[in-house]
Amino acid sequence: MDINFTKYSVYFLIFSFILIFASLFSIYYYDLNLGIDFTGGSIIELEFEEKVPAHSEIKGALEDLDQISVQSIGEKGVLLRTVAISEETHQEILTTLEEMNYSFEEQRFESIGPVIGQELRDRTKTVVFWALILMILYITIAFARMKKPIKSWQYGLISVFALFHDVILPLGVLAFLGVEMSIPIVTALLAVVGYSINDTVVVIDRIRENLLKRELTFKEVVNKSINQTLSRQVNTSLTTLFVVVAIFLFGGATLQYFSLALIIGIIAGTYSSVFLVTSLLVFWKS
Repeated sequence: MDINFTKYSVYFLIFSFILIFASLFSIYYYDLNLGIDFTGGSIIELEFEEKVPAHSEIKGALEDLDQISVQSIGEKGVLLRTVAISEETHQEILTTLEEMNYSFEEQRFESIGPVIGQELRDRTKTVVFWALILMILYITIAFARMKKPIKSWQYGLISVFALFHDVILPLGVLAFLGVEMSIPIVTALLAVVGYSINDTVVVIDRIRENLLKRELTFKEVVNKSINQTLSRQVNTSLTTLFVVVAIFLFGGATLQYFSLALIIGIIAGTYSSVFLVTSLLVFWKS
């Protein structure tokens, strides 16, 4: 017996909009912590062998540097972030820290100029913009024969709104946690977009098939489609989540927030594909 999910469409919409506004508020209030990939600057990651010095102690030793921040990574890791520095300054920092009588090993050193950071920001915006446009066109063309009761371009707009929902939720959480936005994080969000649109297409395609059964109303078609695709969507998402959660738990600090963005995005994408998209379709038709 099918569950009447469309009966709760209003509640699904209210819940989704609450999450969206909460995420937008988080981004506005806490702001996105753009990494050196987008702002330019230098990063030095250190792994201490025994005792880790206090953040204030490190800043005190490097007081000559402008805009330095210190962040803990794991139990004995420390991430130093500052403005773009030369190799000479980089070596002076390491020498200064060695004089503090702490044993450590440098894990990585990255330096990106502000011009490259701006270029990466612009290219990222371009990639996201065209990805959304192409997805609207894809859905519009793929479901061009769906004339009634909703046109194919309307399916495309609703799908893009669902993608906005799926991306803004991880961004809101990452902003709240103060996570540094980097190219890997953007890659994770784009992966979420691809994953989510695939789930959405599965649901819409099933709606198209069920629309051929003329004895059903549009609301009944949508509800039937949800029931027919729900188990597949959940099982697929769980299979992916098992892997991503394993990466989050055991992949180390470098992959931790990358996998966290995927986890939140996959959960949000599964929910939106099954419940948000279908609720918007029912609401638009009514």
